Amino acid sequence: MKIGVVTSGGDAPGMNAAIRALVRYAFTQGFSILGIERGYAGLISNLIVPLDPRSVGNILHSGGTFLRSSRCPEIRTPEGLAKAAQTLKTNSVDALVVIGGDGSFRGALEIRRVSGIPCIGIPATIDNDVYGTDETIGFDTAVNTAVEAIDRIRDTALSHERVFFVEVMGRNRGFLALHVGICVGAGVILLPEIPAQMNEVCRKLKSFEERGKATSIIVAAEGVGNTMEIAAACEKSTGFEVRYSKLGYIQRGGSPTARSRLLADLFANEAVQLLLTGAQDKMVGVQGGHLVATSLGEAVGREKPLDMKLYRLAEELAV
Repeated sequence: MKIGVVTSGGDAPGMNAAIRALVRYAFTQGFSILGIERGYAGLISNLIVPLDPRSVGNILHSGGTFLRSSRCPEIRTPEGLAKAAQTLKTNSVDALVVIGGDGSFRGALEIRRVSGIPCIGIPATIDNDVYGTDETIGFDTAVNTAVEAIDRIRDTALSHERVFFVEVMGRNRGFLALHVGICVGAGVILLPEIPAQMNEVCRKLKSFEERGKATSIIVAAEGVGNTMEIAAACEKSTGFEVRYSKLGYIQRGGSPTARSRLLADLFANEAVQLLLTGAQDKMVGVQGGHLVATSLGEAVGREKPLDMKLYRLAEELAV
């Protein structure tokens, strides 16, 4: 069997670890592996390189993806899909392994529909918003990166007795903000899933001051809106000295944590196991500490629920 592997969409720490594990385990099973460069754009353009255990050496600790990635609107068009299918046919690819998030898996299903070639998904995104898995590759690393940055911000906040609004990534979901917020002891966590009233946020900040808190950290997911404007409105309403910080792309880079590396190894191994058993159009994941396989259609068709128990715990600890 000849396997193609592609990293698509936004990069996530641990993608390289997943490529390495996939190539090395597949190699032991007698498979040939082709790397597709620059995501789906490379699939359309036939940017194919052979991979073997030596070509993926010394990438386990590296962030990003050495195959590189891209956003590819063309894969959503009939012309782009036809070119992608032709590339797979030209290179005699028997199965495609897609490492990415929700958008990447939607593309994989379309490629499968046009080409007839089965696809296996490995979830890798710092957003952690993929249905069918408790955690995605890169999420733990992004959480740790954001926590370290906010711990540093807190030093300044305490020194000047300021309120800080810190915006983290996560598009339209709040998984990253929720985990980061509870880990840094945020007084308020703003999530797209839970609309917050500005007067309620201000009330909480004033109550913190009344209880002797000299400073507060508010963690906001980027999907809640313009966090800078929210921070300015809060300063005007409360009279507190408020500052805004956007962590941005540092959350997507850096060496993957041990947890992200372990998930990458486990997911890649399971992906090859699925191919060995003839499984098609599945996504590997972890649920309750056990590896599972979810249909790609279900993974992209259902919304992953936010852990409301964790949110309530964060509120209870913010006193």
